[in-house]
Amino acid sequence: MPAPKRPFRGPGKQPDRFSKPGHKPQPKPGSKPTAAKSQDRGWDRVAAWYDKLVGSSGSDYHRNVILPATLRLLGKLDGLSAIDVCCGQGVLIEPLLKAGVAHYVGVDASPRLIQSAKQRHAQNRRVTLLTADVCHEGPWNAQPHDVAACLMAVHDVPDAAAMFRNIRKALKPGGKALFVLMHPCFRIPQHSHWGWDNDQKVQFRRIDRYHSSPVIPITTHPGKQDDSSTAFHHRTLADLITGLGQAGLAVTGCEELYTHRRSQAGGPFSKAEHRAAEEIPVFMALLAEALPR
Repeated sequence: MPAPKRPFRGPGKQPDRFSKPGHKPQPKPGSKPTAAKSQDRGWDRVAAWYDKLVGSSGSDYHRNVILPATLRLLGKLDGLSAIDVCCGQGVLIEPLLKAGVAHYVGVDASPRLIQSAKQRHAQNRRVTLLTADVCHEGPWNAQPHDVAACLMAVHDVPDAAAMFRNIRKALKPGGKALFVLMHPCFRIPQHSHWGWDNDQKVQFRRIDRYHSSPVIPITTHPGKQDDSSTAFHHRTLADLITGLGQAGLAVTGCEELYTHRRSQAGGPFSKAEHRAAEEIPVFMALLAEALPR
């Protein structure tokens, strides 16, 4: 007799810049991602939702996984100039300032998210916030910086290769660039899932699609009349590394980041779920160095 189905109780969903915790976003049949209709305004349509979700201190994953890894991988920042690409409402501003960054520049395509960041940090003379499409060159990347960061946004931009080239232009030779993103091998919205092997008593990750590069529409509020959505641009690991290299950014480090979440101890599936949480990464961090031109 086949094992009865059970609700997913795995290491956690992915509450990043494309998904609200606690639900699996589903596209509406035949719908197109709203955010993709006006790339130069980025996430403007869903800015209020995203600002409420992430706030000034970040989501649960930001606080416990993404931000600690970012600061660790960037290393010593005292006195340096940093540019935050696709900065949103500025979740990285305070951590970088506390780490000693002398000048912070945040860039995002959404005027509303930039406005949220200004409401929190505009009075700080060490902070500059700009509205710009990072897939295009402009004043935002005319001055070189020591470090650059792009957190949970590589999959949000339609032209990652162009963004990589523009980030290289925004860096001094030898400068560091850090990209934290959904793990491209294990976290593909609507094409990767948790599964349960009742014979082996293991929780596994099922990947239905990887090689192709789909643009996946993510509905912000499933089941509601609001039809706002965002676009997730899946790219293979090979495409990402090649794109960075062609842009003049040499990958010098890679770290796979795991969820900090655990299911309730003592549950019938908790041992398998804990093992899956320790074995299958949620995010990937790529550290690169700007090559001489």
